[in-house]
Amino acid sequence: MQEVAEYTVKVEEGKEGVNGRPSVGPVYRGTYAEDGLVELEPGMESPWQFFSDTAKRKPDYRMLGRREVVDSKVGPYVWHTYKEVYDSAVRLGSAIRSRGVNPGDRCGIYGSNCPEWIITMEACSAHAVTYVPLYDTLGPNAVEFIINHAEVSIAFAQENKIPSILSCLPKCPCLKTIVSFGDVASTLKAQAEELGVSCFSWKEFLQLENADCELPPKKRTDVCTIMYTSGTTGEPKGVIITNEALIAEVLSIDKLLFATDRVFSEEDTYFSFLPLAHIYDLTMETYCIYRASCIGFWRGDVRFLVEDLQELKPTIFCAVPRVYDRIYTGILAKVSSSGLIRKKLFEYAYDYKLANLEKGFPQDKAAPLMDRLVFEKTKLALGGRIRALSSGAAPLPKHVEEFLRVTSCSTLSQGLTESCGGCFSSVGNVFSMMGTVGIPMPSIEARLESVPDMGYNALSSTPRGEICLRGTTLFSGYHKRQDLTNDVMVDGWFHTGDIGEWQPNGAMKIIDRKKNIFKLSQGEYVAIENVESVYQRCPLVTSIWVYGNSFESFLVAVVVPDRKALEDWAANQGVTGDFQSLCQNLKAKKYVQDELNSIGQTHKLRGFEMLKAVHLEPNLFDIERDLITPTFKLKRPQLLKYYKDHIDQLYSQAKANKA
Repeated sequence: MQEVAEYTVKVEEGKEGVNGRPSVGPVYRGTYAEDGLVELEPGMESPWQFFSDTAKRKPDYRMLGRREVVDSKVGPYVWHTYKEVYDSAVRLGSAIRSRGVNPGDRCGIYGSNCPEWIITMEACSAHAVTYVPLYDTLGPNAVEFIINHAEVSIAFAQENKIPSILSCLPKCPCLKTIVSFGDVASTLKAQAEELGVSCFSWKEFLQLENADCELPPKKRTDVCTIMYTSGTTGEPKGVIITNEALIAEVLSIDKLLFATDRVFSEEDTYFSFLPLAHIYDLTMETYCIYRASCIGFWRGDVRFLVEDLQELKPTIFCAVPRVYDRIYTGILAKVSSSGLIRKKLFEYAYDYKLANLEKGFPQDKAAPLMDRLVFEKTKLALGGRIRALSSGAAPLPKHVEEFLRVTSCSTLSQGLTESCGGCFSSVGNVFSMMGTVGIPMPSIEARLESVPDMGYNALSSTPRGEICLRGTTLFSGYHKRQDLTNDVMVDGWFHTGDIGEWQPNGAMKIIDRKKNIFKLSQGEYVAIENVESVYQRCPLVTSIWVYGNSFESFLVAVVVPDRKALEDWAANQGVTGDFQSLCQNLKAKKYVQDELNSIGQTHKLRGFEMLKAVHLEPNLFDIERDLITPTFKLKRPQLLKYYKDHIDQLYSQAKANKA
């Protein structure tokens, strides 16, 4: 039964489709789970045990840190120890219970990553209260929906988010208590009390502790958290994650790192800036707590992100592809402007190290001299101490991954975060996994399911199909939406919606998305994310949304151009005007469209995937206009609604040009 690729083991054979059901490929595990998936030890019932055990073992070690701002001046990181955070969490938990909140009830957490966020999370875990994170970038409508849908009775919030909660209080009868992460203005308190809701500052609320409050028993089947996905369509969906799923994910990460790299330790520092309201960062920070690492928080302002990063000097950095893409673009720009000799030296060092990585040399032995002479400076962009990079939430473009593996002087792994924190992960020091999301985590089994409509066959010599998962880290369904749960959970297999292709070494490559495909009027299918990823490689582009109307035979796009690149072109061409007017300039539009199509031809896009017209948008797609999710994924229905007039004009213009 067991067939072994380099990094996976076959545990079940594939099956032909019957009764109208598609065929499925073989079931695989990663080789690090060859003898069985990760299991919880008897007595391990809650993530609270990770924290309480670490606090007992390492009470005086640093745990949570942030930069103090005094008189508008920012200072160094100030740290709280594991013992101090533990004591705060115990006090906060008993205060929560004093407000009539019982095990199984729901507590909202609303705000940017900060020590209070983690303390609230641990206080909830201590008392088997389900915490419901809210993205700090969600607007009042989504907040109102989630509070009501999850029946949140108490909410902890950043002070500047409290007005957003107050605005929806008249329609949220279940919410009885609001607690600020810091202080709270008397006017806000009065507003809340007029609506029958108690509002406390952090310090005031801690005074409500009850020293006699005992911690309740906890079970691994308890709902640990309900995480609402921001969603690219429709209302947010509440993803139910049990204690068992989160514990198994943490142990799975540990097992994989132990076998392939180096587990986290008290010597490691993690930079917390990705939203804790997303499972990717929540899982990584829970793993840090398990391993007694310290967590330093950013200030919550993207303008100071790099400054905070360089002050903290983390050893572990996790980000989403959009962030890595900006780092890649920034370093390339510095190299290009550094002068001919330095640029040539960088290119030589890059090619030399890349060749050695491709031969199988590990990161630290591929080109140590080049690392010291050339790449040490690029390492400083992330503080200078990074030893491991991780990417999640979406596939990392291959050219960006290659660049980071060569220049960062650290291992890099990327994964797929569909079930809990991660279901696939590449092995950081295995260069041949570049361009893939890696192998199944030690808690997961995976198989492909054929998608005949898209021409994907899970039983072909190159197996392709929808990625399906089962294992201990799977989410338990969507809160109050059994219909949506039934759509994605079939016979115990979670259908991710991602189209994957098994690689010969056992790694999985994401090649498409099942839902983001549409048919043009001539019958040709377009996998739009693949098309966008090609056009995104154009240095003129900051962001792009490609659209195809199924009643038309061609594609159009809304492009956010790179400001400097467009202004440099305008200066060379003698075109005058500010950035806003350049985006309306016909010559500029033609230039951008031609450059995009040139990139498309280079990367072998088909004729109907070329762009026939573009609209240049001077402003980045943003959350404020509801055009992207907090993890920077495009919200296609909202983009179409927002740019509908422009799209109609693009189609009219393209048809007129053709005529």
